[in-house]
Amino acid sequence: MFYAKNLPVWERLLRTGGGMVMAIYAISGQEGAFMWLLSAAGVGIALSGLIGFCPMCAMAGRRLQQRK
Repeated sequence: MFYAKNLPVWERLLRTGGGMVMAIYAISGQEGAFMWLLSAAGVGIALSGLIGFCPMCAMAGRRLQQRK
């Protein structure tokens, strides 16, 4: 891969689930521009969980500790 994963498994699961819930809520309960903004944010969060890489965490210097 071209990137180093910087999210632990538990956080990846939470991001994926939370992002999917956010996108589903936005599509089912809102109207207009706010729906598109919230659903795009939810999809982005879910994708970062699936991939295991968070760009903001990388900018802050966060790295996974490798097990020995």
